[in-house]
Amino acid sequence: MWSSFCLKYTRKNSEKCQNANCQVETDILEYMQRRAAAVVADEKAKQHKEETPMPMKMGWRWYGEGNDPITLNDIKQIPGVTSIVWALHDKMPGEIWEVDEIQKVADQIHAYGFDMDVVESVNVHDDIKIGLPTRDQYIENYKQCIRNLSKFGVKVICYNFMPIFDWTRTDLFHPVGDGSTALFYQKDMIQDDYKAMADYILGFTEKYNMTFPGWEPERMAKLDELFKAYAPVTKEKLWENLKYFLEALMPTCRECDIKMAIHMDDPPWDIFGLPRLLVDAESIDRFLSMVDDEYNCLTLCSGSLNANPNNNVAEIVRKHCDRIAFAHIRNIHHFPNGDFSEAAHRDCCGETGIIEILRAYHDCGYEGYIRPDHGRQLWEEGPGNCRPGYGKYDRALGVQYMLGVWDLLDRLDEEKKKG
Repeated sequence: MWSSFCLKYTRKNSEKCQNANCQVETDILEYMQRRAAAVVADEKAKQHKEETPMPMKMGWRWYGEGNDPITLNDIKQIPGVTSIVWALHDKMPGEIWEVDEIQKVADQIHAYGFDMDVVESVNVHDDIKIGLPTRDQYIENYKQCIRNLSKFGVKVICYNFMPIFDWTRTDLFHPVGDGSTALFYQKDMIQDDYKAMADYILGFTEKYNMTFPGWEPERMAKLDELFKAYAPVTKEKLWENLKYFLEALMPTCRECDIKMAIHMDDPPWDIFGLPRLLVDAESIDRFLSMVDDEYNCLTLCSGSLNANPNNNVAEIVRKHCDRIAFAHIRNIHHFPNGDFSEAAHRDCCGETGIIEILRAYHDCGYEGYIRPDHGRQLWEEGPGNCRPGYGKYDRALGVQYMLGVWDLLDRLDEEKKKG
């Protein structure tokens, strides 16, 4: 700052001041030197940014105001998160998402400086999966959802094509052994009695007034009817119905520049006699070639696939990176009897190969959306104050772990270029 103003220095008169105590000339010189240095630094930063691939876009799944104990203000404090993965969680499958409903959530998200590019999920009506004559009307409703979402800059819609049940677990708060809890799958409990598992999940949601996507009470109340309706749907028929659905949507997706990104089946095997499709590398190959369109994409979930330890997720990433619109990073710990527990995102906490998966994305120059998927429940988190798998702390730790690995890979690449 200038200590005094010298009358010699004006726009028209910049002759040297004869006052020995005047600091204006010195201050101006120092200011101009700093400004020149800043311009050079800005140019170098700009050049570096142009030469460096844009990193993945880090997202966070949020269930909405009044429906999620984690607030947007909480999420804003997690370094690196730029995108809110959202949905209208009070909408039933098949309903149109109206513009004013979307606007309300958009205003909330944008007020904190986040983008809302990814929706998870616009759920698919059972009539589409079953292939009933009424499916065409529900497909038209889905197209209108796509059009309405495009008005708000949405780029990716995550969805799944699993019959009746979404993700399936037998314990929502299973003790891990260190004081934390996690989602757990006990293989011998998933046999023929689907009602026992459904009653456990629905009992939790009713007790704590907490609904789960894919486990809507209105649908679960009709489980027997749904199982009868799906009885004639073989695995091949389900593939046919998925193809019909996507081929009908692709023109609207191209028109609106929105990618449909299917989530892997969770777990990746048939349950209760219901077929599952997206379960391994071969089925992913079939899916992408079946509707070979850049808007027909994957939500590649490392945890869903690695529930089967024979699936090599990193190899799938390297093969299909250009068709992965959305990535879920989840770690799984396996037990010899086929049970599995979800684990912290740190590579050594499970057997999913988190570092190699992130390395695969990095090597491919992945610029899509990614988020930490399913964390443990830590510290005070538990039934009643935390969504199973969607606590605050472990997912925040997961974000930092993922970004730390990515930053290190960036640095190693820079050192290779220099060396």
